[in-house]
Amino acid sequence: MAQNIYDDPEFQAGYRRLARSEQGLAGAPEWPTVRRLLPDLSGRDVVDLGCGYGAFARWAAEQHAAVVDAFDVSEQMLRRAAELTEPGKVIRYARADLDTLQLPSASYDVAYSALVLHYLTDLPRFVGMVHAALRPGGGFVFTCEHPVYTAPTVAAWIEHDGRRAWPLDRYGVEGERVRDWLAPGVRKQHRILATLLNALLDAGFTIRRVEESVPSEEQITADPTLAEERDRPMFLMVAADR
Repeated sequence: MAQNIYDDPEFQAGYRRLARSEQGLAGAPEWPTVRRLLPDLSGRDVVDLGCGYGAFARWAAEQHAAVVDAFDVSEQMLRRAAELTEPGKVIRYARADLDTLQLPSASYDVAYSALVLHYLTDLPRFVGMVHAALRPGGGFVFTCEHPVYTAPTVAAWIEHDGRRAWPLDRYGVEGERVRDWLAPGVRKQHRILATLLNALLDAGFTIRRVEESVPSEEQITADPTLAEERDRPMFLMVAADR
């Protein structure tokens, strides 16, 4: 079972204060890139795997998706998502552990997953399940923490040649990494880039686009803290077709 750190009171309190929690998609610097990866959702059946507070699910409904099924393991996240969603939306929220979730075959046109894969213990099972749940021609768009971000075990910069640098730790050794982020003992799965992409290919997907969260000059001007992402991108974004 995936760790449900999001129902930890300390973690949840910190998570609520993040810009992406308070502002939704507008508070996620990677969203403009992710949006370009998404197909037209009008009239499509969409599944949101790891919906969090439901920001993407609500956006998909605004894009006239026919149905949006949104799953998350956290009761706290789902409760907040329901609070933020107006009645009558085409969104169906449900609690599920994505490490064990089974979706009906050929039931969706678009699958979306944001910042979830690095928590899952069985990536091939999950990707194969998503592939089977999509109809022919369907698309899968996901974001996850970049492998150069999950490799460090100590969240600290070091000085190197007069510059701040982010130390990689055992990049080629895959497996669980435990870090303190918003709360102690957050467990994440480190996988190298090849493992992430090959899981898609092995499941039968065609990779359409791969992006990394390298900020633009405009983004850095608006938020100077993003400058460090040029040395160590935080997110990987992938679009794949069935």
